[in-house]
Amino acid sequence: MAKLVVLSAGMTGRTQELKADKTTIGRVEDNTFQIAEPSVSSHHCEVLLRGKDVVVVDLNSTNGSFINGEKITEKVIKPGQILRLGKIELRLETDAPAAPTKKALDQTLVMQRGVSLTDLEQGARTGGFDTKGSGFSKKDDKGSKIFWIVAGLVGLLIIGVLLYALTMTGR
Repeated sequence: MAKLVVLSAGMTGRTQELKADKTTIGRVEDNTFQIAEPSVSSHHCEVLLRGKDVVVVDLNSTNGSFINGEKITEKVIKPGQILRLGKIELRLETDAPAAPTKKALDQTLVMQRGVSLTDLEQGARTGGFDTKGSGFSKKDDKGSKIFWIVAGLVGLLIIGVLLYALTMTGR
C-alpha cells in the first residue's frame, strides 16, 4: 500500500496511507491529511489513485507543489520521489521495492582505479613534486625576489625621508 511519509523536521515520520481514491492535503481540518504549517495552503493538493499510478494535483496553492524539485500542476509521483508542499517534504513509499529510474542510472560515475596495495608496499613512485618531467615542479621564486627588492628600496626611501625630516627640524 502506498503512503506519504513526512521528512521535514518537527513532523518527521508522520505518515498518511493512501487508501482512498482521493486524498486531500492542506492546512485546515477538512483535509484528509492535515499539515498545520503556514507554508502549506489551506487546500494545497490532491493525491489520486489511478490504477497503479499515484497522481499529485496542485490546487492552485500559494507556494506550489514540487516533485523532486520540479514544479507541477498534475503529475505521477513514483515511490522514493520527494513531494514538497511549501516547506514540507514528503516521500512516497510503497510495500514494493522501488525500481531504479533511468535518470538515476545516467548519473552513475565511473571512478578510475586508485593506487593498489602492492604499489604502496613496494614504495613505487611514478611521479611527484620533485621529479623532472612529472608536470609538477618547484615554483620559480622570481616574483618573490622582485617583491623583496622593491620592499627594501621603499624601506630605504622611507628611512631617508625620515632622516631628512629630522635634520631639518633640528636647524
